[in-house]
Amino acid sequence: MDTTLSYRDATRARLRDSLVSAARDLAVAHGWDKVRMADVARAAGVSRQTVYNEFEGRTGLAEALAVREIEQFTSTVRTLLLDHGADVRAAGYAAISYTLTEAARNPLIRSILTSARGGADELLPYLTTRSGLVLAAARAVIEEWAAAHLPGTDAAVVAVAGESVVRLTVSHIVLPTGSPEDAATALAEVFVRLLR
Repeated sequence: MDTTLSYRDATRARLRDSLVSAARDLAVAHGWDKVRMADVARAAGVSRQTVYNEFEGRTGLAEALAVREIEQFTSTVRTLLLDHGADVRAAGYAAISYTLTEAARNPLIRSILTSARGGADELLPYLTTRSGLVLAAARAVIEEWAAAHLPGTDAAVVAVAGESVVRLTVSHIVLPTGSPEDAATALAEVFVRLLR
């Protein structure tokens, strides 16, 4: 029986991943505002009802897409932080620089920001007003790193420093004011000072 459940779960996970990939490709090509559930279904080779059954609508699909992008970013950020150990400045710089550089190159994020400048984009709130997913994922990674490499640091200080730097990093993604390297240098310094 466990094998059947595992197979069913694995099949559903593959379906969801296929649908999210199709939605991402369409959003990059045409902007999220032009992505329809029927288009996602067609691109994934399933019925429109299947997409609705999995996500209950565009909002659910948008959230699944945001979660996957966030997970991909935070996976690399976790590695970068842990690779730099207790060197707060180097760890912060590596993680922030990667995030800013990758966000600038990421075709989905570019599409979201470009669409938002021309009007509303339903995915933009996942970076701004509904950024709870980003904050929670990034905070978890920062807290994991701090627990491993800064064990004497007060958890409340880590939480405030992490959330502050994540919010500032997202701000630089949405409205860059200079090079990713310059922003990462400045934000790494902020991170160091907040953790003192």
